[in-house]
Amino acid sequence: MEQKMRYVIHNGRICDGSGSPSYDGDILIEDGRIEKIVHREEEREGLGRGLDGVHIDAEGKVITPGFIDTHRHCDLAVLCDEDFGTLELSQGLTSVAGGNCGLGIFPYTPEYGRQMADFVEPCIGVAPIDLQIGNYSQYIKLLEGKDLPLHVGCYQGIGAVKAAVKGYGKSPFTAKEMERAKGYIKEALEVGCIGVSSGIMYQPECYTSKQEMEELLKAAAPYGQPLACHIRGEGDNLVSSVEEIIGICKGAGIPLNISHFKATGIKNWGKNIHQAIELIEKARAEGEDVTVDFYPYCGGSTTLISLIPPDRMEEDMNLTFRKMESKEGREKLCRSIYQEHKGWDNMVTAIGWERILISSVTTEKNRELTGLNFLEAACKRGYEEPAHLMAELLASEDGKVGIILLSMSQEDVDTVAKLPYSMVISDALYGVSDCPHPRLYGAFPRFLQDYVVKRKVFALEQAVHKMTAMPAKRLNLRGRGMIREGFWADLNIFSLEEFRDYAVYENSRQLSAGLSYVFADGRIAMQDGKRQEGVNADLLKSQR
Repeated sequence: MEQKMRYVIHNGRICDGSGSPSYDGDILIEDGRIEKIVHREEEREGLGRGLDGVHIDAEGKVITPGFIDTHRHCDLAVLCDEDFGTLELSQGLTSVAGGNCGLGIFPYTPEYGRQMADFVEPCIGVAPIDLQIGNYSQYIKLLEGKDLPLHVGCYQGIGAVKAAVKGYGKSPFTAKEMERAKGYIKEALEVGCIGVSSGIMYQPECYTSKQEMEELLKAAAPYGQPLACHIRGEGDNLVSSVEEIIGICKGAGIPLNISHFKATGIKNWGKNIHQAIELIEKARAEGEDVTVDFYPYCGGSTTLISLIPPDRMEEDMNLTFRKMESKEGREKLCRSIYQEHKGWDNMVTAIGWERILISSVTTEKNRELTGLNFLEAACKRGYEEPAHLMAELLASEDGKVGIILLSMSQEDVDTVAKLPYSMVISDALYGVSDCPHPRLYGAFPRFLQDYVVKRKVFALEQAVHKMTAMPAKRLNLRGRGMIREGFWADLNIFSLEEFRDYAVYENSRQLSAGLSYVFADGRIAMQDGKRQEGVNADLLKSQR
């Protein structure tokens, strides 16, 4: 392993993550931390060239803290992908968090473990048959055995806990099951889990009542870490869903971060997001700890399962898919999918089949459909009705189909981005895909290029703040997220004009490029686009 070295960075424009104006300066890195910062306008000589160590000339370039992505579905990739870190480092990420949206691969139980792995496969990838992680502590031990090129943390998914305890059925917890579920949550937070996550729109959490959710979250409240929540609805039900989760977290006494905050559905554009913001700001004014995050795209990504109307869902997911094989099952789906269902956002009626793209499948015969929208794919297969193709895919793929939803307006995305309590995420999915959502490869440089360079929505300092200090504060990551003496040396050095994303919907598997250096814990993790070995970054843990 590379030893921690002394580095002297000269003549850079330091954008320290705080949101304060940037300044010209030098930085001394020693033993993994920022030892000294010299403000060149105050000390003309700066750090001397005669200092021992590796000298880096950053003239004409920006130095920022490493970017922190609190929402990636990378919890399996970090264990199984030998190249993990390349696409992350190439966009300036030095810290990432998995286990989002209530989904996950632990706790594994013999009764429901494989069903859980199958359910989350489109989001996080294919779990090896022999990967049986009993709890968060076991997951952390596996991570500690990896030489990680960047910092990795993980939430404990509440949906995963519920699935582990009682499967994907609709019945509420018994008293005994509730205590078992709370035990999993407490165990994770006791050993430094960065928080808990929820995906109330997904099975089995969609069957959870407000009262049951509040009781479950009381187990997490004493630890001070946030709930990151994919709320029940983001379209017609956005406002009621925001009201619901604020009330739950208030009752449980836990901080709240609303994941990928947005308004979906064409008829909701320019309206629902403002009503939801009013609720959030009322709660914040009353002392509730509520923040949000967003990704800088107008398209989202999820699984085809999320489009199944609630009256077509069975407690056994395999039974749901098997019923799609029959003509009767296809016709029932077709009738139901064009109806409105109380408390459930119908994305088909909200945006139309032409805005729903097929991004990932598992079988060779269906690969020809990836990258097509449902109207195009249905035509290719000879279907007049796209719902019939949906039924075929659910049955033939056992539900393991990823989709991209072009569901948002740019104006609404900008409205969320401008909130003083919103931070940037990617919501990157790691399922096997020929055309994944481009946010997997480029969310963070895209944010800089679109919001700072092209449209000038933000000053550089504001944009960097949303990618560094804000997420570090949200997760209680001490010593990270800003360029300060004594902080860990997680740094990016780049030319703002050259650092950019290349991933687009029609050709998304393209690495970002333009970074001169990425440091993690004071070691060079990437230089001029080439990944460096021997970094072995520390794990992210909550620090209460």
